[in-house]
Amino acid sequence: MSQRLKSYQENVYSQCGEDGVIAQIFNIIPEQEVYWCVEFGAWDGVLHSNTCNLIKNSGWKGVLIEASTKKYKELEANYSEVGNAILVNKKISFEGEDRLDSVLGQTEIPNDFDLLSIDVDGNDYHIWDSMILYKPKIVIVEFNFTIPSDISYVQKRDFDTNHGNSLLALVNLGKQKGYELVTTTECNGFFVRKEYFHLFEIEDNSIDTLWDTQGETPRVMQMYDGTLVLSSDFRMPWNGRKVGKLDLQKVPKFARQFGDSTDVSFFKKVLLLVYNRIIKMRE
Repeated sequence: MSQRLKSYQENVYSQCGEDGVIAQIFNIIPEQEVYWCVEFGAWDGVLHSNTCNLIKNSGWKGVLIEASTKKYKELEANYSEVGNAILVNKKISFEGEDRLDSVLGQTEIPNDFDLLSIDVDGNDYHIWDSMILYKPKIVIVEFNFTIPSDISYVQKRDFDTNHGNSLLALVNLGKQKGYELVTTTECNGFFVRKEYFHLFEIEDNSIDTLWDTQGETPRVMQMYDGTLVLSSDFRMPWNGRKVGKLDLQKVPKFARQFGDSTDVSFFKKVLLLVYNRIIKMRE
């Protein structure tokens, strides 16, 4: 079953096949009369949405949260004739009255609602971590697909930072909160509450089994003289810029010397000594 969910990838409004995967997941989880979903940043509620198909075509109730005033107006326009959606213009945080728990507490949504989609390009990890009162059955969280599967990276807990988080970090957080990974798309992890995990008949839910679209991310190697070398050239996915094997340098070329080199002139040794002291003072 480990790859079966992937075969259902299909887009109605979603970006990478999430609509089809969501539909199949809720064919597996026991049926109920009323379904609820939550999404933020909801954007305009349509483009690349993981919940629009549920609300508009499947009769789900939903809470759509968007921070941008401009996009919120588009969200309102797109849902002006939809009576089963609660729209909220607010920036979700990890503390105080802007915590997701607090915002949802002002609605009628049940504590064990059905699906939560988190996509804020950075603090996704921290927002999920801050949820205490609500335990959705399924959580979809965006991860930074350029981070290798064996690295646990959590970005700084800061809304001025937009790094994203590794899938491994989200898997570890999910386990702490009682969730298991059941599938992935290119940049979204799907987590199910542990009591439903057995229904998916997944023998191995390791990242390497469930995430088969990860690209080859270059590794950084340090040479004896301080040169940093990437294992391969690559292009940045966000802007297409090429990064060469030798483009990542912390130490300028003149300062790259093997520690016990004997053929360095006295002048260069003094220069290196001064340079290293200046760098340490700045760090």
